[in-house]
Amino acid sequence: MESAFSSPAEAALQREAGAAGLLTPVADLDRVYELARVAGFVRDLGCQRVALQFPDQLLGDAGAVAARLEEITASRVFILGDTAYGSCCLDVLGAEQAGAQALVHFGPACLSPPARPLPVTYILGQRSVAVELCANAFESLNPDPTAPVVLLSEPACAHALEALATLLRPRYQDLLVSSPALPLPSGALSLEPEPLERFGRRFPLAPGRCLEEYGGFYVGGSAASPGADLDPDLSRLLLGWAPERPFYSCCADTGQSQDERARAGRLRARRHYLVERARDARVVGLLVGTLGVARYREALAHLRHLTQAAGKRSYVLAVGRPTPAKLANFPEVDVFVLLACPLGALAPQPSGSFFRPVLAPCELEAACNPAWPPAGLAPYLTHYGDLLPGSPFHVPLPSPDSELWETPDVSLITGELRPAPAQTPSNAPGCAALTPRPQLELVESSPAALFLSSRSWQGLEPRLGQTPVTGAVSGRRGIAIAYEDEASS
Repeated sequence: MESAFSSPAEAALQREAGAAGLLTPVADLDRVYELARVAGFVRDLGCQRVALQFPDQLLGDAGAVAARLEEITASRVFILGDTAYGSCCLDVLGAEQAGAQALVHFGPACLSPPARPLPVTYILGQRSVAVELCANAFESLNPDPTAPVVLLSEPACAHALEALATLLRPRYQDLLVSSPALPLPSGALSLEPEPLERFGRRFPLAPGRCLEEYGGFYVGGSAASPGADLDPDLSRLLLGWAPERPFYSCCADTGQSQDERARAGRLRARRHYLVERARDARVVGLLVGTLGVARYREALAHLRHLTQAAGKRSYVLAVGRPTPAKLANFPEVDVFVLLACPLGALAPQPSGSFFRPVLAPCELEAACNPAWPPAGLAPYLTHYGDLLPGSPFHVPLPSPDSELWETPDVSLITGELRPAPAQTPSNAPGCAALTPRPQLELVESSPAALFLSSRSWQGLEPRLGQTPVTGAVSGRRGIAIAYEDEASS
């Protein structure tokens, strides 16, 4: 229990203080971090104060990159290295507190629109890719030259997809190359036809074509870590891709490939289980996992309304990055829902680490909205913005008098019949009338109080007014291992 819900005492003694050393040679800083493009971005805006956001694994280079940019641009540079939530999201609030006029984000990014307008540029990195090895793996996995396939990659490998497509196009007729959905520069002309944006990428589909017709070939990952299903970027692709279409992944360094359909099936089965847990839950904890992504307030209000319509009690919790030790302080909560960006909502969660399951907003929507399509027919939406009004995937809640709320539902976990949520519309004709009761009854109780009453130990008993009043007396002296009135052993 100590290792699951609290940090071991030895960790504080073994932790090394101070920043990590330089990770990239000084001669390669300009190439790796694309400092020429960053300097052009700063000069075009005429910024005097610029914020640089680094993930934890790149903080060793932050000081050298900042000094180099100050030398090139003569602007004041600030380093944002301690984000309250995921490092893939823009820390616009931290940049505004530093008085920055622009923000440069380094490393993996979710590419979610920021909640506040601020000039932003992304430096995703350029990882080396063995293009010929990846092309050989593609040809061995796709023998049919007419099959439609989309080339995908992790953000740091996106620069090599066009070179890979150049090797494959002489043989393959229906090949589509995706690209990161980076924000377009202000004043840029919109592309015609406008490409489809999903999974943080742009897909230049031909008129009349849809993404569900294509298979997937993903370039990225590492041969040293075969558990690529824990990567949130690959996880959202596997969950949202059409189950009947093939999907393969290929290591960018070695060209080693594997079929991901079995892993995608396990991910979907896990998500279906979490939906059942949400349907059985009575108390839902809404974890605020971002303050910098657009429409997070609207999404939070939507989730609260959703749980209330389903007859559940919800609590909004702002605890920063969720950890098992933090969430274990709320034992009365049955499930948690993490309101975060797509990568944050699907962040790796080691099995058995959290006391209660942590869900994505899409799973709560499937559990509480009776109008939501059944499993297998509904798309898995990784961004909470797709659940809100105005999105083509938005499914409004049925009216309180709809028969959908009365549909019998049996829990696949407990085997018990779930009661229908109590719907009491505020405009009912008799809702304002008082009903006389023969005796006082407890109409509503807090879930926390009910949980406390079910525990065998409920804390110290104050016994107010039940103990006699006595004068103060001298207590025991010494320490717990040897009080003065105890005989020495």
